[in-house]
Amino acid sequence: MKQAVREREFREYAEACQGRLRRAAYLLCGDWHQAQDLTQTTLMKLYAAWGRVRRDGNVDAYARTILTRTFIDQQRKGGWREEPVGEIPEVPVPATGTPELRLLMKEALMTLAPRYRAVLVLRYWEDWTVEETAHALQVTLGTVKSQSARGLARLRQAVENLSHETAGR
Repeated sequence: MKQAVREREFREYAEACQGRLRRAAYLLCGDWHQAQDLTQTTLMKLYAAWGRVRRDGNVDAYARTILTRTFIDQQRKGGWREEPVGEIPEVPVPATGTPELRLLMKEALMTLAPRYRAVLVLRYWEDWTVEETAHALQVTLGTVKSQSARGLARLRQAVENLSHETAGR
């Protein structure tokens, strides 16, 4: 009976949070298929630790930490292993703003190094504190602050460069 309750709790949590995780994963990797894979890997790792995580409390923070660390680890390993899936994932709900601006920002975000991208997504998309981000990425507070500043500067420069390229077309 205890196992059935554990599995039901996990299934309910996974169904409720997978959309948020997939959107965050997309911002990290820039590809919906890779984001789906990253989300599934995150949920598998979360399930393995579910009993402990559920008792400790902040399940959302733990899930986002797994997501971010898995993304960074996969970037270090040199890419994703692609495997065919039986079902195509649903189309994500578009964010607010103009489509052109969203595409420009996504393209600019993808030009950043994975570590900068991870810091910016956690800090500004997920709205994490410096402390939460540092804990998730296993770095110091100063590293998060400096990578946030540098990442934003590089993102601004990338947006500016891409805007000029687009205007010249």
